[in-house]
Amino acid sequence: MTREQLAGAARAALGGGRRLEGIERVAGGSKKGVYRLVMGDATTAIAYLWDDTENYWPAAEGDDDLTDPFSPALGLDLFEAAHARLDALGVRVPAIRLLDRDGAHCPAGLAIVEDLSGESLEALLARDPRAAAAVMERLGAALEAMRRHRAPAYGKVAVVDAGGSSRGTSCEGVVLDRALRDLAEAASRDPRIAGARDRLQERLLHLAAAVRPRTQYAVVHGELGPDHVRVDTDGHPVVIDIEGSMYFDAEWEHVFLRIRFHDAYGALEADGLDEDRLALYLLAQRLSLTAGPLRLLDGDFPDRATMAAIAEHNLHEALALVHA
Repeated sequence: MTREQLAGAARAALGGGRRLEGIERVAGGSKKGVYRLVMGDATTAIAYLWDDTENYWPAAEGDDDLTDPFSPALGLDLFEAAHARLDALGVRVPAIRLLDRDGAHCPAGLAIVEDLSGESLEALLARDPRAAAAVMERLGAALEAMRRHRAPAYGKVAVVDAGGSSRGTSCEGVVLDRALRDLAEAASRDPRIAGARDRLQERLLHLAAAVRPRTQYAVVHGELGPDHVRVDTDGHPVVIDIEGSMYFDAEWEHVFLRIRFHDAYGALEADGLDEDRLALYLLAQRLSLTAGPLRLLDGDFPDRATMAAIAEHNLHEALALVHA
């Protein structure tokens, strides 16, 4: 996408004859480009750009299969569907200024949304946990609204809300299949996982066998860490990176929340979660957070030290679950 194309999109999104003054890459994106647009009158907005050149993940078979709940969350359609669902539930998401779905401004998928000038919840928790308490309480209420909204099918929001169905027969089955693939992939890259592969596989199968069937599914973000929550000027949490939102077991969300929020998770805790699902999903996510970063390092992702550290930490956590 050229600067001229982005300037035209920015004018269409923000109006008022504004002129694009500057473009700043926002750090953190691995599947899409995230850019801050700065206009001549100091108005700002955020551009999301879904293009192959902005995706650091190595391509794999099935990446474009939307019936797989865990296929890469890429593209304007997934973003728009997730935005509509979360907004309808009262979950604060960045306001949309422009969606370019017909290629009027660029050949790639493009969305321009409001720029949230506040800090991330991750930064606020580190800087002032007491000030973050009210934000955490509001985030807990948003998560509860998502958990209470149910659908009779699981899968990506864009698929289920359009009346579609997903592969597999259950959330736990889909998770088990993915965890076994992650285990094989991690074992091919690290001898420590390879040495414990049989024990890890046996543990996964044992945990999956204990899970009882379920026929109703909640809305989950899927990767809701404190870095995926911004805090607006009124102190409200704003959920970002929403393309992976899906109908799934709420336990999947809460395992990730526990991993990412650590001691602060207590404010987000929910009653009635299934302990058998929590146990299966914890091991599955540890394996995913080992295999995924190792896979990303096969490409040219720039922040390699961070990804390597994530893989190493979760590798140790996965092994601890079978060595205890």
